[in-house]
Amino acid sequence: MTYNAQTDFDHNQQPAIGILLTNLGTPDAPTKAAVRTYLKEFLSDPRVVEQPRWLWWLVLNGVILNIRPAKSAAAYGKVWSDEGSPLLAISKRQRDKLEGALQQQLSGKQAAPVHIELAMRYGNPSIRAGLEALRAKNCRKLIILPLYPQYSATTSGSTFDAVAEVLCNWRRVPALNFIDSYHDDPAYIDALAASVRTYWQQHGQSERLLMSFHGIPERYFKAGDPYPCHCQKTARLLREKLGLSEEQAHISFQSRFGREPWMQPYTDATLKQWGKDGVASVDVICPGFSADCLETLEEVALENRDYFLEAGGSQYRYIPALNDSDAHIEALAQLLAAQLGEV
Repeated sequence: MTYNAQTDFDHNQQPAIGILLTNLGTPDAPTKAAVRTYLKEFLSDPRVVEQPRWLWWLVLNGVILNIRPAKSAAAYGKVWSDEGSPLLAISKRQRDKLEGALQQQLSGKQAAPVHIELAMRYGNPSIRAGLEALRAKNCRKLIILPLYPQYSATTSGSTFDAVAEVLCNWRRVPALNFIDSYHDDPAYIDALAASVRTYWQQHGQSERLLMSFHGIPERYFKAGDPYPCHCQKTARLLREKLGLSEEQAHISFQSRFGREPWMQPYTDATLKQWGKDGVASVDVICPGFSADCLETLEEVALENRDYFLEAGGSQYRYIPALNDSDAHIEALAQLLAAQLGEV
């Protein structure tokens, strides 16, 4: 079979630029079966759990997936809404608003069409589906933006793996820009500070501010993962922007899993100790989460609240993630607009 370049290919089709927004993921429903499917994909990722594969397969399939799905499904049921998973619903709004904000940023500056798709590292919509949608729109250049401000091999690194797995089977591989982190981006820090100030204007300021980040095992950090350093810098910049002392604003790490040591101080242990020490009021913010999800709405806002109050604290409040706030969307639009000048 012979091919004719004049008839078999549309050389007049204008090349476009594609942006893939990604986040961690969510089960399709708050049910044991759906959560089991999601957890199996998530916990099978060697970037997430660095254990000998044969040993971890036995633990995951023989123990964890027989116990954890029911508990996690109950937790998801507490935060599920008519829109479905809060992470997915918020992420969709972020994509839609970002599309409009980016068009304003690029007005009169960008000749090539720009398309944005949303994908989840685990679950749906998948990274494969997002990339294929951009390929169908003739995107010859891609910008990948994992919505994790602080880089970790377990999140941003894993996202790169998933993108590469798809692209390695494409005949024509597009030019690729991968945003690995934006933990110290001025607009991102400004958006965080503005969200705290707005919350305090409406509700008053608590005695202490706790900046809680998702944790990773200590050995990941010792092996070279920069994530804890990124978290520390974000926390310092936010504290300075708010004009707070180290005594007023603290950092901690949440969501540890298993028995080995994770990065410390632990969020739950910190709150329990503060309650015992007579700290009356605490505001908690999670700067590493671009959108509210199970870890913020159930673990931080509810579970850790109980720890603090039961230990003797009087007032505990969770400051929502940046979500689809105007300041957050503007910060992401600026970040992408700068990248578009490089592709």
